[in-house]
Amino acid sequence: MPSIFAYLSAEVDWCEGNFEHSEYIAEYYNTISNLVFFIMTPFMIMLNFDYMKYRPGRVRSLAFMVVLIGVSSIYFHMTLSYAGQMLDELSILWTMGLSYGCWFPMHHFPPFIKNREQFAYMVGIVMVVSTILSFIKPVINAYALNSVAIHLLYVIFLEVKRNTNPRARRLAGVTVIWWAIAISCWIADKFFCEFCRMINFCYLHSFWHIFINVALMYLSTLIIYLDVLYEIPGSEPNFSYWPNEKSLISLPYLVIGMSHKKC
Repeated sequence: MPSIFAYLSAEVDWCEGNFEHSEYIAEYYNTISNLVFFIMTPFMIMLNFDYMKYRPGRVRSLAFMVVLIGVSSIYFHMTLSYAGQMLDELSILWTMGLSYGCWFPMHHFPPFIKNREQFAYMVGIVMVVSTILSFIKPVINAYALNSVAIHLLYVIFLEVKRNTNPRARRLAGVTVIWWAIAISCWIADKFFCEFCRMINFCYLHSFWHIFINVALMYLSTLIIYLDVLYEIPGSEPNFSYWPNEKSLISLPYLVIGMSHKKC
């Protein structure tokens, strides 16, 4: 039985040819495309400076987990090892768990949950159980993670539907577009590899890494907007974009003002 750290011991293999550009890196472009995780995370922290004043611990924890995803994904695609596969998938799982525990809207809590602390404990238990179960059939982990992402998008849809802010609705629409582009790359690389090889373009999974990071930048801005709106009384959150809103590609962030209404 090969070691879990052995090259090519993973249960999945993406469309990109193995060891074509380096004798040490199994999937070259799928590996280097993960550098985007180390670029987007500092941007997320710097741009959302206002929000950092209110939730520094949450933002730093999320940033750490996103960087961990990048590190794990680099190791996985570089070696295609079983250990790399599990690190990659579990880092995503726990990042989603952190997001649920810290930012899931309280009015969507189950009736038996009284506060966020109880909800965070419940999410933690689910994460531990899911981690154990993930070792039983690792090949289905990616599909389970995408199902959780769809649920999160559905909750965001419900929130935006009840929100009258047109800028929030626009941001939600752009988030879905970026996510759809990203997941299309993932699906095409996974299920239409033969066609990709016919046209000599086997790098769609590397584009998934890039596009999902952009989608996450939009989604995280929307999530923290809802957090400020519901849980920071007297605040007036608004959206801004870097370098500016009219740029072909721009990154959203939150600007938080305080209400000065007089009684």
